[in-house]
Amino acid sequence: MRPAVFFPADHHVDFITVRGFELCQAATQWAPPTANQPGLVGPNWARGWVIEDNDIHDATCSAVSLGKEASTGDNYATDRGDKPGYQYQLESVFSARQIGWDREHIGSHVVRNNHIHHCGQNAVVGHLGCVFSRIEGNHIHDIANDRAFYGHEIAGIKLHAPIDVVIADNRIHDCSLGIWLDWQTQGTRITRNVLWDNSRDLFVEVSHGPYVVDHNVLTSPVSVENHSQGGAYVNNLLAGTVGLKQMLDRATPYHRPHSTQVAGYAIIVCGDDRWVGNVFVGGDLDTAYSDESWGRIGAGAGTVAYDGYPTSLEQYLTEMGDRWDGDHTRFTGRVQPYLARGNVYAGGTRPADVENDAVVLDGPARLEVVTSGDEVWLEVDVPGADAAVLDVVTGADLPPVRFVGAEFEEPDGSPVRLGTDLEGTEVTGPTPAGPLAGGLSGARVRVL
Repeated sequence: MRPAVFFPADHHVDFITVRGFELCQAATQWAPPTANQPGLVGPNWARGWVIEDNDIHDATCSAVSLGKEASTGDNYATDRGDKPGYQYQLESVFSARQIGWDREHIGSHVVRNNHIHHCGQNAVVGHLGCVFSRIEGNHIHDIANDRAFYGHEIAGIKLHAPIDVVIADNRIHDCSLGIWLDWQTQGTRITRNVLWDNSRDLFVEVSHGPYVVDHNVLTSPVSVENHSQGGAYVNNLLAGTVGLKQMLDRATPYHRPHSTQVAGYAIIVCGDDRWVGNVFVGGDLDTAYSDESWGRIGAGAGTVAYDGYPTSLEQYLTEMGDRWDGDHTRFTGRVQPYLARGNVYAGGTRPADVENDAVVLDGPARLEVVTSGDEVWLEVDVPGADAAVLDVVTGADLPPVRFVGAEFEEPDGSPVRLGTDLEGTEVTGPTPAGPLAGGLSGARVRVL
């Protein structure tokens, strides 16, 4: 059995294009972030690859790997048993810097317009090596559905440290989890993706931002699991639950903007999120999670998980009072400010109790992904959703994230502009909430 199809034995084989092939049948090994991460195809710690217009399928574990290499850690927690994998993963960040983990040597790959399916772990994986890359226009489905493995690294797209990575225009369905971004999700943009028939659509874990989720359609029972802070969710359409969790036992790194240089560490106290112009049309806890599932805790339909959060940095600091018993006690565990405006709630969803301009609709809402032959269509009707109208959101509208102290920017450092809708229409003026510039009343859009 072959371990890969096209995967260099040596590092720094740069600027390779893999285009127009059927790539399949490789016995790839399990690819966690604390180990060597081979895939059926991938650069093996290099720069500037283009992987496009391929049919990639039947990898035992990972199809496309943009991940780390063995010298920065290869299953040390299991082999040595002396420290947890979390500690070795922290060390791998510094080990990678010592061997040239930076924009000049690693990343800046393009994974585009591929059909990736029927793999055991993920369609695209990558710890550290994915930085500054674009993953766009791919059709990803049937990932990890045969349950051949159990592990915490299973998803259609599973990235660690996706610094300045763009995930755009992908169609992801019938996966255990659609997109999972883990550790150092900073400068990352998830835009114009459509996800359906996954167990969960989007999971952002132990990251500090700034990251942007805009103009996506998330229709699975769980739309968002947010175990992070510093996110901006703008003009999305969500039909599943939204959940929050603090992570007070795992401090993870953040970086200087647009760089792999580590600037600090922080735990996840939640908040410091911005929800602007989103439309919520559903979410049922019993459908999303089993009765005993840990995921039920802190999840709900709409933004109810943010009930009681402060709504400004001034309020956050004022509510601490003048008490001074050390920084550690004063700040630890206190949820951060939550910014929201122009969101629409239908189908029984509701806003957080601190939102003052939410549009809550009593009537029915319909969102359905319909297959017609080889075509897939999005059909949506949310009468009254057009009552919320917003200007194009830019970096000037989004306060900088608190821990990192960074603005919401494009990879070149200019303010981000969230002005392209789901269909690729460039928006110049005010439009209704949600991902379609034409609104959500009786809309039908081909998505595949």
